[in-house]
Amino acid sequence: MQRVAIIGGGAAGFFSALSVKEHHPDAQVTIFEKSKKVLAKVKISGGGRCNVTNGTRSISELSKAYPRGGKHLKKLFKLFNTSHTMEWFESRGVPLMTQEDNCVFPVSQDSQSIIDCFLNEARRLGISIEINNGITAIKQDGEAIILSHKQGDQVFDKVIVATGGSPKMSGLEWLQALGHEIVTPVPSLFTFNMPKESITELMGIVVEQTMTSIQGHKLVSDGPLLITHWGMSGPSILKLSAFGARLLADKHYSFNVQVNWVNEKNHEVVRDELKTIQREHPKKLMANYRPAMLPSRLWLYFLGKCDTSPDKKWEDFGKHGMNRLVSILTNDVYQVKGKTTFKEEFVTAGGVSLGSINMKTMESKVLKHLYFAGEVMDIDAITGGYNFQGAWTTGFVAGKLQ
Repeated sequence: MQRVAIIGGGAAGFFSALSVKEHHPDAQVTIFEKSKKVLAKVKISGGGRCNVTNGTRSISELSKAYPRGGKHLKKLFKLFNTSHTMEWFESRGVPLMTQEDNCVFPVSQDSQSIIDCFLNEARRLGISIEINNGITAIKQDGEAIILSHKQGDQVFDKVIVATGGSPKMSGLEWLQALGHEIVTPVPSLFTFNMPKESITELMGIVVEQTMTSIQGHKLVSDGPLLITHWGMSGPSILKLSAFGARLLADKHYSFNVQVNWVNEKNHEVVRDELKTIQREHPKKLMANYRPAMLPSRLWLYFLGKCDTSPDKKWEDFGKHGMNRLVSILTNDVYQVKGKTTFKEEFVTAGGVSLGSINMKTMESKVLKHLYFAGEVMDIDAITGGYNFQGAWTTGFVAGKLQ
């Protein structure tokens, strides 16, 4: 009988434990969680609703949602992907629903449904859960691994590390000490602070289709953008922060963001649309007839940036103003000074280097019989259920104990 330890009682830890029992029914499995609660991040994720996965069925598209680790996950998704995740939960009494944006939630709209499912499965399969009992040391003894905790030393045949992302290097030093290469963690998925920009006075406005980029770099993102009282957020900004995590850390979060408010790269197409309005509605006040279904308050803000009175008629709008407006709609620039991260749901870029792991099995290349799952590795994703899918997939594969 194999003795298997799971270090970490989060999403990846539980899914690893359940996968071990699926593939090795006779294994004795113990989850060690250093805090008083298991699945804490699952509880608060998605505003307490838990965005368990994404509705994307294409493995190629799915892998593109991971700024780090996507190429390796592309192969693993053939073993366990979003379709498998949905089938897994629904076959265990958790019906799911897919939103228009492809985010998948439990029909209950309550993360407790996911937590209860995991706890019930763990109970049914006889998995031991040790809360408030973190691992303090780990060492190899021949074919076995010895784990130290406050109750003493325990010997295990296999160990899966699923401790989650660590925002600080200090949280990964114990794995570095074993010989694993560590990629220094930096924040991913953060919003942009704009303390000097007046656009923050328009907080609450959402523009559904935008393109955003970092000035001077090729990184481009798209999607809805939310104006907040501190700056900008929304999927377009969060995706940009994820793919630019290291670049923006190197810039100490001081940079310019470019916003294309109409999601159209061709300036002439935008100019033609404005000229069409001017030609077809010459007597309309500019305040009352706006392009691209832009929110009214935002449109008035743009007119102000053009030094154009909202009471001006479209027929009186000159060439200079037109050029300025086209520039604002397609290439508006804002100064970013700092970031805001969601501390409870933090996502980090960094962790155990994938070069230290056999990515076919999740086994460490440094320590035999030691495996990894979830965000403790240098794997992270954009918003939309992708980070949880990474946990389910790597946990499933690690639990095979190949």
